[in-house]
Amino acid sequence: MSNIEKNFRKISEVAEQWNNLSQQLELRQHELEMIRNRLKQTLHHQLREEVDRLKEDSNAVTEGVENAKKILKDGAKKVKDLEYKISNAAETKEKEMKAAETEVKKCKVAADKSKKSWSSKEQEEESVKLELETLKASIESGLEQLESVAKAINGWEEEIETAKVEAANAGEDVKVAEAAVKEQKDMLASKNSEINDKASAKDATVKLNEENKLKVQELNHKVKKAADDSEHAKIRVTHMMEDYPWIQEDRHSFGKPNTLYDFKSTNPADAAKRIQKLEGSQEKLAKTVNMRAMNMLIKAEEQYNDLMKKKGIVEMDKAKITETIMELDIMKKEALRKAWDQVNKDFGSIFSSVLPGSSAKLQPPEGMDVLDGLEVRVAMGGVWKETLTELSGGQRSLVALSLILSLLLFKPAPLYILDEVDAALDLSHTQNIGHMLKTHFKSSQFILVSLKDGMFNNANVLFRTKFVDGMSTVSRTTQNQNMSRK
Repeated sequence: MSNIEKNFRKISEVAEQWNNLSQQLELRQHELEMIRNRLKQTLHHQLREEVDRLKEDSNAVTEGVENAKKILKDGAKKVKDLEYKISNAAETKEKEMKAAETEVKKCKVAADKSKKSWSSKEQEEESVKLELETLKASIESGLEQLESVAKAINGWEEEIETAKVEAANAGEDVKVAEAAVKEQKDMLASKNSEINDKASAKDATVKLNEENKLKVQELNHKVKKAADDSEHAKIRVTHMMEDYPWIQEDRHSFGKPNTLYDFKSTNPADAAKRIQKLEGSQEKLAKTVNMRAMNMLIKAEEQYNDLMKKKGIVEMDKAKITETIMELDIMKKEALRKAWDQVNKDFGSIFSSVLPGSSAKLQPPEGMDVLDGLEVRVAMGGVWKETLTELSGGQRSLVALSLILSLLLFKPAPLYILDEVDAALDLSHTQNIGHMLKTHFKSSQFILVSLKDGMFNNANVLFRTKFVDGMSTVSRTTQNQNMSRK
């Protein structure tokens, strides 16, 4: 690109040289016409010498023109080549820009997806934490219930051990009784006289033995029944916990004193009677009351708890959004105040440059803030005008132009096009506008359409249009050449 720019500058110099030669040719042709008119009024010899000299000049000029045309032709060819290369470079750059834009869009889409997934993961994390807390509480209550059941089982085992000890004692009694029977038999054999006396004792001992055996059988039956009841109790507890979720919630209170579940202070027989009575009442009420209402209530409570969780999540999101909105409002207000300070400063500087001896500013109305609105105030000779209607048309044009340029100066653009903005202004104001653009917009380029010399004097490059032989032509002049010609 640097080589192309060098070649382009060389070609531009050749084109400029060709323009100068064309202008010289026009001047020579004009002089030739004037000389021809003079020849009609002078001697033939002088005319002849003048004609020969002019022919030589004309031939030299013609040769220069031919050379210039040749150079121009070569330059035009090089310009086409350079334009072709530049156009290809632009296409390549455009393709790369499109690819980059596509990649940026993909990245933005991926970023949005990741943000959405992150927010959903945060919500899931909150819900999982709540579920974990609930499960921990349930596990703790379950452990307490298991401890209470284990204590009850230990009590039953102690009762079983007691029954076994009693059964062993009864067995020993049986053995003692049998020994006594044997002694009695020996005594009957030795003492027939005492048989009748001891028969009654034998019958009593046998009867006691039978009673002891029955007691042993009853105790064994009780032990077996206690084991079966323990298994049934475990199964029933499992079913009850599945059928009645409130057991899991109130399990931590089972067996504790001064509660509804103080089993020591409650008589089981009274509780059984009360259960039978309540079951009878339940059967009567079942005919008129919807028994599924409890299940519906449980579902409604679950839905309520779920909605409360979602409500908490929504409130958290609302708080975050509200905080973000407040931060954005603060940033917006700071940006507006910063822009107002800069634009107000540039507005006053630009207006005082285009209209010396005056000043302008942007200020909020009385009793209001910058965020409520701004109004334009203009001072002439230190006296502030009440309204803009007191200004002339040209002064109001300068106010509008200064305000627009101060806004553009806040975020400058690389190129501006102004079409006869000085049409309704005096020559001095036009000169001031040109000087102001040159001093305030040093990093920007301006294309100005104007018919006044005040704007021409500040231009770096001047393009003039005029009619030549019925055709519109354009001539280019740099600032130095323009000053030399003037």
